[in-house]
Amino acid sequence: MKANYRRAGGFTLVELLVVIVIIAALAGLSAPVILKQRKAADRTEALNNIKQVGMMLFEFDNEYGNFPDNETAQDVKDATGTELTFGGNFSNDYFRQMLAGGGGKSEKPFWCKTLQSPKKADDNFSVPAKALEAGEVGFSYIMASQTQGQSSSGEPSRPVIVTPSYKFQPDWTFDPEPYAGKAVVLRLDNSATPMQIREDNKKVSTNSGKTLGDVGDQTPWGVDLNPVMRAPQPRGGGN
Repeated sequence: MKANYRRAGGFTLVELLVVIVIIAALAGLSAPVILKQRKAADRTEALNNIKQVGMMLFEFDNEYGNFPDNETAQDVKDATGTELTFGGNFSNDYFRQMLAGGGGKSEKPFWCKTLQSPKKADDNFSVPAKALEAGEVGFSYIMASQTQGQSSSGEPSRPVIVTPSYKFQPDWTFDPEPYAGKAVVLRLDNSATPMQIREDNKKVSTNSGKTLGDVGDQTPWGVDLNPVMRAPQPRGGGN
């Protein structure tokens, strides 16, 4: 009678392959759940940060009469003597005014995770070139016109800060990827909410069926304003 020998504590090749297949299957099942949880966490961080920026906006409005715009840029320089640069067409340029005068003590609230701003701000703004440099801002800034900022006395439902703009373009389109199909919007009443991004045109619908940038009847802008969205400056982007 032949003895049946088997190496103690070892695995046959077939057993090892079965284990690998099981592990791969479990990983495949859990990956979508993990991805969804991560996007939810990123969206929560964006909501927290946008509320902090909202508080800075209202402090700035209280001090300078309205939110940052082309006129307040000179007022901030005169009041603070800052060497930070405010000229440009990106949200970074307008948000710098709050770092210089208006309650801004850190770059970090201006950041949120998007495909164009994957790494957090380094919080180094000791020299003008480092203050909210390209890639350190994730939020778009909405102005009442090309040169004029909004104010806290405006229509409460008007959006003032929003993320994530699609490829950092100022055309009122939004990227559904970072926050599982949602955009994060701050309004003048200081409410911050996630809103659904439409699949057909990457825009965000309002309760009236219009989109955030639409003007006219049944919009928060009415017929007298032509709002402008200032997108963040991506790394490598120019002015």
